[in-house]
Amino acid sequence: MKMDEVNLAIIRELRDGRRSFKKIADKLSVTENTVRSRYEKLRASGVLEVRGLVDPDRLEGHRFVIMGIKLVGMNLVEKAKEFVKLPGVVTVCVVTGRFDLILTVLLKEDSGLLDFFKNHLDGVKGILSTETFVTYKGYNLAVPYVLS
Repeated sequence: MKMDEVNLAIIRELRDGRRSFKKIADKLSVTENTVRSRYEKLRASGVLEVRGLVDPDRLEGHRFVIMGIKLVGMNLVEKAKEFVKLPGVVTVCVVTGRFDLILTVLLKEDSGLLDFFKNHLDGVKGILSTETFVTYKGYNLAVPYVLS
């Protein structure tokens, strides 16, 4: 999908996901139908997804961690798809540098980091090493609530 200035402006305005199409249209000096049509095209193409997000720092009893994963082989995409299915995993990115994958994970106190390693990561074959970064405070951090 072609990303022009109007599409990017609509996406920026939707940072407040409750803002009406009319307010966005007025601010951008376009019609409400233009905003609605482009919004639907952005969603249909997969460029834009609208959902509720939480601030992990404000969720009592939760911890947000970032993990670097080094794999034995080079089947990065397949492994990324495997990791993203693990409970609590918010995102998985295939990256360059000293890690092959970067995971962001939301954990509850009752199922903490050790439990995540023991009951979930241990079942994934081909992990050479991991490095975990526990966040103390996040800024401008909002994630979908992926825990059941």
